[in-house]
Amino acid sequence: MSQYADLLYDVDAHVATITLSRPDRLNAISVPMLESISQALRDSDVNDDVRVIVITGAGRGFCAGLDLKDLVAGTGIGSNGNLAIQRFDLNASPPVVLHNTDKPVICALNGPAAGYGMDLALGCDIRIASTEAKLAAVFTKRGILPESGGAWLLPRLIGWAKASEIAFRGQTLSAEEALDVGLVNHVVEHDKLTEFTAQIAAEIAASAPLAVQATKRMMRLAMDETFEASVHHVFLQLLPLFQTKDFREGIQSFLEKRQPEFTGQ
Repeated sequence: MSQYADLLYDVDAHVATITLSRPDRLNAISVPMLESISQALRDSDVNDDVRVIVITGAGRGFCAGLDLKDLVAGTGIGSNGNLAIQRFDLNASPPVVLHNTDKPVICALNGPAAGYGMDLALGCDIRIASTEAKLAAVFTKRGILPESGGAWLLPRLIGWAKASEIAFRGQTLSAEEALDVGLVNHVVEHDKLTEFTAQIAAEIAASAPLAVQATKRMMRLAMDETFEASVHHVFLQLLPLFQTKDFREGIQSFLEKRQPEFTGQ
């Protein structure tokens, strides 16, 4: 029996694939799924065999957001009493865990991503969209706000003005519209999504994993620090990388004009 509820988890060729798996509900987020996403991300982050994480959805949708049917039925998120006074461990929530994950994360958008699903996609480092994908910022049309990282992520990804229009109007963007504004990296034919995502993941996995993780960590920290502070932090991060076997392999393979074989050491 899987240790994860409502999702599938697989590791192959240094790539961990997390598949949201409630296809009959367009992968709407359940309480067990929330916990499983965080756990799968944590497990991937501490697994030395994992160099890249891919998040995707089963069936025809990526994620329809929080399961409103469960919420109305009293079995969903916030159903145990007054939501306003409940104590949530936000540090263990998927948006925070995803943000703090050092392994690079690719979102393979196989279909519509709405609400929480859109925020989850935006929290990934790279987004590859099927031609059938959509990003639906429907929060204001439901009387709420982007509660799962979107309010922080959206203006940083595409700028204040574009983010404001999308969020305030509650717009739904097609894959091509999302590409035009810079919310996705690539749009590919639906039947090519898995293959194309695997190619990008393999290219990242072929790089020195400690260097990739350090690069992501420094880029993340740099978003909230001065240029001078970033330069100092990057230098301090560089010193231990000089001592790694992978650094020596990178130099040696360059001199020998061959592809490097990194071990993560």
